[in-house]
Amino acid sequence: MRYLHTMVRVADLEASLAFYCGVLGLQETRRRSSEAGRYTIVYLAAPDDLAAVAAQDAPILELTWNWDPEAYTGGRNFGHLAYEVADIHETCARIAAAGITINRPPRDGYMAFIRSPDGISIEFLQHGEQLTPEEPWASLPNSGSW
Repeated sequence: MRYLHTMVRVADLEASLAFYCGVLGLQETRRRSSEAGRYTIVYLAAPDDLAAVAAQDAPILELTWNWDPEAYTGGRNFGHLAYEVADIHETCARIAAAGITINRPPRDGYMAFIRSPDGISIEFLQHGEQLTPEEPWASLPNSGSW
């Protein structure tokens, strides 16, 4: 398992970039927008992490700006922790065997979500190409929020 990123939702992308980049000195490493999903994601890295980000996609901060305004309360602006795993099916089977609910099963062979005991959303992403969807995951519905 490898730690990937921390996602924080922001209400004003420009103000957030002014803070994280202008004040803290982080640097934008990549950006992605989705017209269909109505969001923009900006990845930031500390100056001392830039070489590691370029060489091995080291852990970084993900700012997510949803185009439709939303008041973030109750910690919703903190999105999730993300980890890359060697085999998402095996990872979810091991976690489920420990009695943890898989809130968003890896139906696509690529992505799954669980919650920590404190309610923090944790995302698992398949390393490399997505795996072929398989049971029991392929037909399991989402459970709760993630």
